[in-house]
Amino acid sequence: MNIWVDADACPSVIKSILFKAADRTKVNTVLLANHPLNVPPSPNIRFMQVSSGFDVADNEIVKRVSAGDLVITQDIPLADEVITLGATALSPRGELFTKHNIKSRLNMRDFYDTMRASGVQTGGPAALSQSDRQAFANHLDSILAKR
Repeated sequence: MNIWVDADACPSVIKSILFKAADRTKVNTVLLANHPLNVPPSPNIRFMQVSSGFDVADNEIVKRVSAGDLVITQDIPLADEVITLGATALSPRGELFTKHNIKSRLNMRDFYDTMRASGVQTGGPAALSQSDRQAFANHLDSILAKR
């Protein structure tokens, strides 16, 4: 199992949880972003910078992911793609995306995109809460325990 992190918008606190988990479990963890990131020195943690552009990091993750891997992303279309490839997708807010819930999440995302395109202000996501962090850590531990 590898952990692939769509790191461009991944909160620092979530990256910290991932770094500790990677070292504790010895699972290879790769962060992909189009800007430089600092990662702790570790044989289990790697950073890969991709070029700027729409979905470049997402496309690189899709090229490299294998069935059984874990992808950390809040990007719903990316989650859908990796689930189709047999990987697991987890959002930084602790939402586990599955083949049973991803299509409805895609529909909601598309609905909100349509609303925003027509000028409706939908607001942004709420700040990452302590319960979001805890849900993420709990799901991550559960996934890593099953490997």
